Amino acid sequence: MPSRPAGYGAGVTTDATDHFVRVRGASEHNLRSVDVDIPRDAMVAFTGVSGSGKSSLAFGTLYAEAQRRYFESVAPYARRLLQQVGAPHVQEITGLPPAVALQQRRGAATSRSSVGTITTLSNLLRILYSRAGDYPRGAEHLAAEAFSPNTVAGACPRCHGLGVVHDVTEELLVPDPSLSIRDGAIAAWPGAWQGANLRSIVTGLGIDIDRPWRKLRKKDRDWLLFTDEQPSVLIQPERDRIDYGYYGKFWSARKHVMHVLADSKSERMRERALRFVEDAPCPECHGSGLRPEALAVRFAGHSIAEVNELPFTEVVELLRPVAESPDEDNEVAVRICADLVARVGVLLDLGLGYLSLGRSSTTLSPGETQRLRIATQLRSGLFGVVYVLDEPSAGLHPADAAPLLDVLDRLKASGNSLFVVEHDLDVVRRADWVVDIGPGAGEAGGRVLYSGPVAGLEDVAESATSAHLFGRAERLEHEVRTPQGWLGLRGVSRHNLQDLAVDVPLCVLTAATGVSGSGKSTLVSQVLAEDPVAAESFDRLVLVDQRPIGRTPRSNLATYTGLFDSVRKLYAATDEAQSRGYGVGRFSFNVAEGRCETCQGEGFVAVELLFLPGTYAPCPTCQGARYNAETLEITYRGRNIAEVLDLSVDDAADFLADVPAAARSLQTLRDVGLGYLGLGQPATELSGGEAQRIKLATELQRARRGHTLYLLDEPTSGLHPADTALLLRQLHRLVDAGNTVVLVEHDLDAIATADWVIDLGPGGGDAGGQVVATGTPAEVARAEGSATAPYLARRLRRP
Repeated sequence: MPSRPAGYGAGVTTDATDHFVRVRGASEHNLRSVDVDIPRDAMVAFTGVSGSGKSSLAFGTLYAEAQRRYFESVAPYARRLLQQVGAPHVQEITGLPPAVALQQRRGAATSRSSVGTITTLSNLLRILYSRAGDYPRGAEHLAAEAFSPNTVAGACPRCHGLGVVHDVTEELLVPDPSLSIRDGAIAAWPGAWQGANLRSIVTGLGIDIDRPWRKLRKKDRDWLLFTDEQPSVLIQPERDRIDYGYYGKFWSARKHVMHVLADSKSERMRERALRFVEDAPCPECHGSGLRPEALAVRFAGHSIAEVNELPFTEVVELLRPVAESPDEDNEVAVRICADLVARVGVLLDLGLGYLSLGRSSTTLSPGETQRLRIATQLRSGLFGVVYVLDEPSAGLHPADAAPLLDVLDRLKASGNSLFVVEHDLDVVRRADWVVDIGPGAGEAGGRVLYSGPVAGLEDVAESATSAHLFGRAERLEHEVRTPQGWLGLRGVSRHNLQDLAVDVPLCVLTAATGVSGSGKSTLVSQVLAEDPVAAESFDRLVLVDQRPIGRTPRSNLATYTGLFDSVRKLYAATDEAQSRGYGVGRFSFNVAEGRCETCQGEGFVAVELLFLPGTYAPCPTCQGARYNAETLEITYRGRNIAEVLDLSVDDAADFLADVPAAARSLQTLRDVGLGYLGLGQPATELSGGEAQRIKLATELQRARRGHTLYLLDEPTSGLHPADTALLLRQLHRLVDAGNTVVLVEHDLDAIATADWVIDLGPGGGDAGGQVVATGTPAEVARAEGSATAPYLARRLRRP
């Protein structure tokens, strides 16, 4: 790998044959006309605090330019559309090879996407069953697509390949069987006149509507709830309700619910109807989504549905004997199994052996999804490519990070370059080269502080990365707290947790640890969040997860936290707004009178690309401002409301310092390390970690009453160590105020500062789900058989 003096970077000219990518004048987002030279055929780490500009350089500039050049070279149609989307703000980039981006994305929001489809392993398995499966005697040969639930040939006709059906149950339709029909036993039936009408019809059918539901004949109960029959019954005149007789049509509870869901235009009625529906495995295909003909075909004694549910560790054990067989008569099976074993082997190397082919992509973490895509790329055989990776270690236990780095080394050894945006210092230490951006976030960042071999970063005093990488950063120290009580969980069985018993301490900060798939999130985000005993032990329970705060550009930080309400009131109170008769609603981009009509207040318009994923482009009328011209004429302290939305949290804190409601929200956002975010930054541009910290800040700004249980799922994900320290201080303040905080965590700094640790494992999936160790961090660091212990011990010894 090329060597350059420490501090090598901006403004240095290099020879055309020296294997460097040369960037000149990059000004994407907060980058300040950056000049930097980055080696190819190397692993380059892009570092800096959250919001410093490292992703703007790696993804917004380098990858975006590589993508633009590729599309320009292949299609005039794509070129025309990409001009609408916009090219990166950079004067020149030379020496840039084709690039592949592997970004942090949550699983696609579709029940048809799975681990098998992401990795393309499902295609191979279907070919295996089609060409080498054992068919029942006399059965027709099936093409590969017949083994896919996503095709007409393969989909179960009952559930259309989804594997689940939506149906009602008596327990949902009749929540209180002690009530009579007159008193509302059938909760799913409509109220008001329609409900009275149905009760009159039931009376006309000879069923007692005043008898408690549980005392009615089962035959009558089932008919009332589930029949498809719709008899017309003569309703006699009733005093105070109807003056004349008429024929009323009967609707069973199920038929009414399904009718509302299929035909009602009322969102409120649909939401009500959904309360009576639950998802259940399809009774025809037993959840596989496949036709009976496909399920009847076996390989190695298993149907394809059974193999789809096996963890990868067992799939390899099942297929390896065939892959290593010298049977020349079954060459197709041998070759396909050998390919599957090799591909799955990479997933095992990445610590994903607990996953199964059939697992829905919607249940995967961003880190799991990215590792699946990395494994697919490793088998693609590409070389001469720049892989731009977004925190590949995110969501990984330290024990799982080492195999990931080995896989990245294999990608590099195949003749590729790796540009890795990363906060994990162990990953940074393994890099050949580091580009450190900073020194701060937003306007305080955007400069290349250093570009060169990792060791040279030690001499850069203003770098937060340097301070943490070389041990100069101040460590967060506190006295280990004593629990003020315990919440006992017994007989917990969910997913891979089997008959688990664990005690959770109160009024302290607890970290739930363990390798990926060990059961941490199940314990904290599901069991604790839903446990009735937990609910009774606390005044409030707050679950802060990484789900998006919105799914369109219309949602943003300002609206989610509520601080935008106080901003709109400021503008409505100006003299000019009052003279024009503008109320608070005028300054909402969701209200017709004030918003730009072209984009309906979103600031963006959807751009549909033929053969390519759709994207968003700035609105051509308002240029992203969201409002119409008249609304933008109203100013407060020299800024219109769109310009306030363009402010960062840090800048807005100065601008709105004397507006108490806004100032409180802005300060809590800064306290969790989000000062660099823009108030109007669309929710679609926020990472899972940023979304979680916005939720936490929204919670922190509220007045705190009583004893609250806070449950957080990897709150340090995507954070620079300097930002992690900032966040941890806030969490410890919550505990100091008398609350209980439980974190799912991999970050060793966070675990080391906890009062108590619950370590799960010892492995992932079926090999996990047990309590391996509990105690203070120092006690767990000495535990035998814990995958966390050796890494935690090393962290506690570090000066």
